Amino acid sequence: MVNDDPVAMFSALYERAAASCAEPDAMVLSTVDADGRPSARYVLLKGVDERGFTFYTNNGSRKARAMAAHPYAALTFYWAPDTQVRIEGDVEGVSDAEADAYFATRPRGSQIGAWASDQSAALESRAALEARVGEIERRFANVPVTRPLFWTGYRVVARSIEFWTRDPHRLHDRVIFHRHEGVWTRSLLFP
Repeated sequence: MVNDDPVAMFSALYERAAASCAEPDAMVLSTVDADGRPSARYVLLKGVDERGFTFYTNNGSRKARAMAAHPYAALTFYWAPDTQVRIEGDVEGVSDAEADAYFATRPRGSQIGAWASDQSAALESRAALEARVGEIERRFANVPVTRPLFWTGYRVVARSIEFWTRDPHRLHDRVIFHRHEGVWTRSLLFP
């Protein structure tokens, strides 16, 4: 599986995971906020190519605020029983056209939810959220739901990609790629 293109390697492993995992696109996004406090949460991978790894969120969310303060993030995938991929890199926003195109593919309920959620803010009650959902459903009754301007995508432009494969004796295989000036170099790491 090892070759000189870590994005191709990732894509091949992702396809293999998709055949056996319920959510192969689930990844841990790790960020550091303006006060230097780390935070990690699961988000869903929505695109990968030579530019990077893309996901979407509310610009007011805790993760978006952290990425604005420190535009660098780490992603971690774990596909049981034996594969982990770690990615570290710079964070950039996707274009409005990319965000619009992806938003249009979301189920209508998820589109409504993007409008209704003041993501990461304190919520008075579940009833308050449901009231907001009802308000947004009425606003977009019988018309397509447009993407809110406060909701967009982010891309982690990988500087490093590490592939880890479990060994029963904890002598795990670790291959890491570093990108410098657009060129990937590969090396091995001790377990």
